[in-house]
Amino acid sequence: MSQNLMFDVTVDKAAQTVLITRQFAAELALVWEAFTTPDVLDQWWAPKPFQARSKVMEFRVGGRRFYAMVSPDGSERWAIQRYTEIVPMERIKFFNVFADADENPDATGSNWDLTFSEQDGITTVRILVHNESLARMEHLLEGFKLGFTAALDSLDDLLRRQSDR
Repeated sequence: MSQNLMFDVTVDKAAQTVLITRQFAAELALVWEAFTTPDVLDQWWAPKPFQARSKVMEFRVGGRRFYAMVSPDGSERWAIQRYTEIVPMERIKFFNVFADADENPDATGSNWDLTFSEQDGITTVRILVHNESLARMEHLLEGFKLGFTAALDSLDDLLRRQSDR
């Protein structure tokens, strides 16, 4: 991770939200591809040593991504993302919920709103996660912050390798 680039996580329990702002030293098109292409997304979405594995990804409004985070011992934690808004190179909104391997969702999930912008070769990604339940948010919060921070670090490494080509 670059020392001069912004990385901030703000938790607002009253609003049941987590706001993550992260900058990457990469062009917007490369960062957008990392969030929208299953083969690339699977390379960084899970914190190491876990791996992400997309079973389905229909990147369109009304489409879904059904994926697993796979631990080194092979156990899987499934989740569904249902895309509700896509503005190419600007915004992605989806509803995220954990599920079982048969795609049966948990009772509550979270709404994600991602915005992308670039200035002078630095791309800023703003991720607002609104949880349907404060209890769910409090239960997942610490693991989420650590895990998603590690995943974004993996994305940073991936973007650096791709930019160096």
